Amino acid sequence: MIGFYDYTVILTYCSVISAVAGILLSLNASPHPYIAIFLLMFSGLCDAFDGKVARHKKNRTKAMKEFGIQIDSLSDLAAFGVLPVCIGAALRRVGPDAFQLPFLLTATVSCLYVLAAVIRLAYFNVTEEELQSSGKKKREFYSGLPVTSAALIFPTFVLIERLIPGNLNWIYSLVMLLTAAAFVGKFRLRKPGTRTILILIGIGAAEVLLFLLTRRVF
Repeated sequence: MIGFYDYTVILTYCSVISAVAGILLSLNASPHPYIAIFLLMFSGLCDAFDGKVARHKKNRTKAMKEFGIQIDSLSDLAAFGVLPVCIGAALRRVGPDAFQLPFLLTATVSCLYVLAAVIRLAYFNVTEEELQSSGKKKREFYSGLPVTSAALIFPTFVLIERLIPGNLNWIYSLVMLLTAAAFVGKFRLRKPGTRTILILIGIGAAEVLLFLLTRRVF
């Protein structure tokens, strides 16, 4: 078989599977957006450590390294580009009908969001290849907001929407639009270290707990 299947890419493959499962649950005839939110967060958890796992393998070939870069971005597109759009569509189907944005507007925002994610990921791939060609071991700053931030941004919004009475589903499109702008924004963001990643994971775990306490997962 073509491709690579060692432990360095297992977490990335798990992220893809989680993303596809979340997409299917969101697009199901009886959508489960809250389970899809959990799967989005799980994809984020996998992404937080897949790079660290890959770097532990000392004898990686150039092909393995380049494959890792490409497969990671493709996985991120499914998990943090397409899945949040599907979750938003599912939320509009299960939420109250008090206020709904026109379909054309939500579709436009969704397209812009995925496009921004694609541009962000392609730009990252190009700059990552340049970084490795220069001989530097790792980057210190990101350009624009990493797409993986979607793993916390959208669960946080949905949690707020669950805790505050009223229909806030329309704000999801606004959050998506602002996030898309941040993906392609021309600013530098320091790459988080292990400590920061663990803090973010702790925040995600707290959100999962709050989701379960609200008993509105299914």
